[in-house]
Amino acid sequence: MQNIQFEIKDVELTYLDKEIFSIPRLAVHLMDRIGIVGPNGSGKTSLLRLLAGELEPSKGEIHRHASFAYLKQMEMPGEEEVDPKVLGKLQAPDLEAGISGGEQTKIKIAQLLANYQEALLIDEPTTHLDQQGIRHLRKELENYYGTLLLISHDRKLLDQLVTTIWEIRDGKIHVYSGNYTDYEEQKALEERQQEEAHEQYLKEKARLEAAAQDKMQKAAKMTKGAKANARKKEGADRRHATKPKDVSQKGMQKSAKALEKRMEQLEKVDAVQYARPIQFHRSKALDLHHSFPVMGNQLTLKAGEKLLLKEVRFQFPLGQKIAITGANGSGKSTFLQAIYNRAEGLEVSPKVEFGLFEQLAYQEKSEETVLESLKNTTDYEEGFLRSVLHSMYFEGNAIYKKLRYLSGGEAIRLQLCRLFLGSYHVLLLDEPTNFLDIQTTKALETFFKGYPGTIIFVSHDAAFIENVADHVYEMKNNNIIEK
Repeated sequence: MQNIQFEIKDVELTYLDKEIFSIPRLAVHLMDRIGIVGPNGSGKTSLLRLLAGELEPSKGEIHRHASFAYLKQMEMPGEEEVDPKVLGKLQAPDLEAGISGGEQTKIKIAQLLANYQEALLIDEPTTHLDQQGIRHLRKELENYYGTLLLISHDRKLLDQLVTTIWEIRDGKIHVYSGNYTDYEEQKALEERQQEEAHEQYLKEKARLEAAAQDKMQKAAKMTKGAKANARKKEGADRRHATKPKDVSQKGMQKSAKALEKRMEQLEKVDAVQYARPIQFHRSKALDLHHSFPVMGNQLTLKAGEKLLLKEVRFQFPLGQKIAITGANGSGKSTFLQAIYNRAEGLEVSPKVEFGLFEQLAYQEKSEETVLESLKNTTDYEEGFLRSVLHSMYFEGNAIYKKLRYLSGGEAIRLQLCRLFLGSYHVLLLDEPTNFLDIQTTKALETFFKGYPGTIIFVSHDAAFIENVADHVYEMKNNNIIEK
């Protein structure tokens, strides 16, 4: 008992009469390293807030037996003093200077690590963080002697830091031993077992149906035979002729009813719902015949007075997925904007139409529904649009939700759908996985693989890059080179 640092007892959390999750009992022990996963809206952040005491449960109680620090997602850095050594390791800027989203995250992490606590509650620490910052964060947390609860969409970070996964699914917390890869393997095993159980359920149901039908058919034949015999033996003593058959017929009917009851009592096992890959079919009019639709020819790029690229050359090949990496402040977003605006020093095929996704909230005030907005901006038939939206987790009535009521995450998912369905030759995507949960990021991976056009994208998500990129370029020392 002395090793328990957090204990959850009979906790329920509801919002507007909707249950978010229910937890009979869950404990966090000394030195536990727990990764919390689940789709957006499942309650991951709410669970951390409950543990931190920032949110009260609708029912039940939470006991805290450890000192802890809580790193919130996307909170602006405060004014408390930061350990200069930690700040220097992260290469975070002076607080007086203008700072980007990634630099803000570095400062928050520096503040978190400045003073030792027995437990750390951390919510999405890698948002906007560059690879160098992620590596330092990983090293610091690997060396941290204490309990860790981590929400992250970075699968590699979860693999490196946690030994237990809590998955929030269907309002329950499902506990898995191991890191994220172990969790995925266990989930795959569960799916295989469910598929086998589903097949067994269908076989047993079919067997019982066939047996019951056979019994009923035999009973019907006996009835027909008994009537025929009765007509032939008119005037004779029919009691002895028909009674045994009546008894046998009723027995058959009873057996059939028993089989039908057994069939009704079978525990139903649903089939596993696998995501089908989406293939985006393009009009021949969108075909390009230039092998390199975007090329750099002595490109020099600045942000104000800061030199980002100096007289660089590169060739981005047609139909490829090209990742742009680099440290925060190296100019990746500015580079995408330069391509979009066909800056001097770039050679862009004249026919190229660009689709651009920026690091902005795509909130709209339209009364259009999600489905209507896609129907009005693409030429695809409605059935395909529904399948695309379903793949990006607009399920059930969510496709009829008005744009003005979409959450930030929903608005981003819709904007990505629009881009992939649009009449573009080249997509320019700036950190498309920020604010997406892991399952939506994986759905986006299938979009990339099924998309026939060229995609140039900025990302710090190592697993995402590894899974989708054909070429990886790094912006460093005023140059851009293929890794």
